[in-house]
Amino acid sequence: MNKPAENTAAGPARVRVDKWLWAARFFKTRSLAKAAIEGGKVHCNGERCKASRELEAGNELKIRQGFDEKTVIVKAVDEHRRGAPEAARLYEETPASIASREAASALRKAQNAMMPDHSGRPSKQDRRRIHRFKEEFFRDED
Repeated sequence: MNKPAENTAAGPARVRVDKWLWAARFFKTRSLAKAAIEGGKVHCNGERCKASRELEAGNELKIRQGFDEKTVIVKAVDEHRRGAPEAARLYEETPASIASREAASALRKAQNAMMPDHSGRPSKQDRRRIHRFKEEFFRDED
């Protein structure tokens, strides 16, 4: 049987993973955190985990959100959601994780810049430009 989390002045010694992810502001609700864990988007110490797994300071979490994957080290545990500056003190992102996220972001931006904009039908102004161009082109050939 698991022993209950010990409460100290600084906070509990252990907290559920879904509660910690919510308190650290990675997810807006605990149910979103739980869904991400169950979907295999969160790994604790290199292994898939359950939402009920107890987290301690020093654990390593890999969290995938959209295109980004963050690797964070748990510095402190807390089961209460507070402001963003206080939540940021609960973890530290590894330098390798920051570098890989920035590189992936730069690559996505470069790919999007190279893609043509196909936003649908031409506007009225675009059609007028096309007609003007065609008129000039065919007039020059005569």
